[in-house]
Amino acid sequence: MEKKAFDLLALGELLLRLSPPHNERIVRGDIFEKHIGGAELNVVSGVSLLGLRTGMISKLPANAVGTYAKNTIRYSGVSDDYLVYDKSKDARLGIYYYENGTYPRKPGIVYDRKYTSINKISVEDFEDSLYTSARCFHISGITLALSEQTRKTGMEMIRRFKEAGAVISFDVNFRGNLWSGEEAKKCIEQILPYVDIFFCSEDTARLTFLKEGNLKEIMQSFTKEYPISIVASTQRIVHSPKVHTFGSVIYDAKADKYYEEEPYRNIDVVDRIGSGDAYVAGVLYGLLAHEKNGAWDCKRAMEYGNACSAVKNTIPGDLPSSDLAEVERVIFEHQNLGRQMEMDR
Repeated sequence: MEKKAFDLLALGELLLRLSPPHNERIVRGDIFEKHIGGAELNVVSGVSLLGLRTGMISKLPANAVGTYAKNTIRYSGVSDDYLVYDKSKDARLGIYYYENGTYPRKPGIVYDRKYTSINKISVEDFEDSLYTSARCFHISGITLALSEQTRKTGMEMIRRFKEAGAVISFDVNFRGNLWSGEEAKKCIEQILPYVDIFFCSEDTARLTFLKEGNLKEIMQSFTKEYPISIVASTQRIVHSPKVHTFGSVIYDAKADKYYEEEPYRNIDVVDRIGSGDAYVAGVLYGLLAHEKNGAWDCKRAMEYGNACSAVKNTIPGDLPSSDLAEVERVIFEHQNLGRQMEMDR
């Protein structure tokens, strides 16, 4: 296999997250903690921490907030080679305010992300060498939903990366405050012929793509309609804002085989934001790191995905912070339910 500069590149928006500490309310608290996140950044950060070379494609304001975002990317071990900067007077980074929930009060989000610099991004901002530099390109439906410009850029990048031989990974990541199910279906069905690895929840498949049948039938149907190789679907049970159960199913179309395991139960949730992206990161790491002669290890990918998501729920902020040793220790302990040490020491 030809050696590429990057194992994984992703296109997406970076957001500044402002959260009142602990369980304080947005309407009452006087202090906000700041974090940088974004669906695709969360994914490439997780894959980087596990040991593969990743990079972020995005457009940032050329100001101090943009520098903070860039520094966070570097701290996560993600390359900033494909960041471009908006030097206009109205350049800005999107913001969202996140409020933790505790039963019976649900978490809450307020977005302030219109007219941001990412909406000016274009394929013209990058050299053609971008498309031959990565083994895999990842993007989510959030990026396609932001604006007509990000949609145009994202769809063109998918085509160019695919033509250059990259594996295409796509997470539907449907957000009803960005577009309707009908809009999402019309757009996403145009790119599914290019997609190799497809992430879609059962609820999204039913509500957005109008799928019927049980989950496994739905997953298989995507591979019959499009040349998709892998379909992954998460299964989360929210017992309360602080207690979740998490598992997933992965379908390998070539082998016509489903993979699943005992879910992680009673997860002590500190911050659920980014846990779905952590799952995607774990799956992509498992597929890319353990590929042999064009064959993917879906069982291992599922194990990494489930463990990465479960652990991310216990970490504040959008970005993961677990390295390969910690994730593999979590997997080992999940699969071996005998006596365990109370502390890693």
